[in-house]
Amino acid sequence: MLGDSTFPPLPSTFMRRLLLTLLILGSGLAHAGELPETDWLELMPKSDQKALEAMPEIDHDTPEANGTFTEKGGMKQAKGLPAVMYSTKTVASMNDRHIRIGGYPVPLESDAKGRSTLFFLVPYPGACIHVPPPPPNQLVLVRYPKGLKLDDIYTPLWVTGTLKVEKVSNDLADAAYALEAEKVRVVQESDL
Repeated sequence: MLGDSTFPPLPSTFMRRLLLTLLILGSGLAHAGELPETDWLELMPKSDQKALEAMPEIDHDTPEANGTFTEKGGMKQAKGLPAVMYSTKTVASMNDRHIRIGGYPVPLESDAKGRSTLFFLVPYPGACIHVPPPPPNQLVLVRYPKGLKLDDIYTPLWVTGTLKVEKVSNDLADAAYALEAEKVRVVQESDL
């Protein structure tokens, strides 16, 4: 009851803390309609994760390091790397999973308006031009019929859709997953 004197008034510090907590929670809800982020390592079996951690330093002195990733085979693995760098091993439980994953685009096809409709998504910027490229189980072929205007391959994207375990090979690279994208958007500063 409001007039009941058995309850002391709430201290102003309590109200400030409550308000601050609500503001923090509210800011986290700004993207609450989106799925939680899928980590790239979730696409890699534990055995591959351990092998990757134990991998020796790799030489980056190759033609691909000069940015010739658009050449035929430019993102394919060179011979002589540790086996994990060629791995197409997947995580079966990821098949048909609805996910949201962040990454960087490597455009493959575009529509008449110049929007990318088919691209590889890679876990880090420059993965397409620095050697070695990620293993196939760390490359996702994204199919996005709506298309997205890509001005810069160094712009991070959020991609939401259904992930499939699907081995894809083209002249540029090999991937162990494909994603039928429902939504693709640029990562905003407020997402971080």
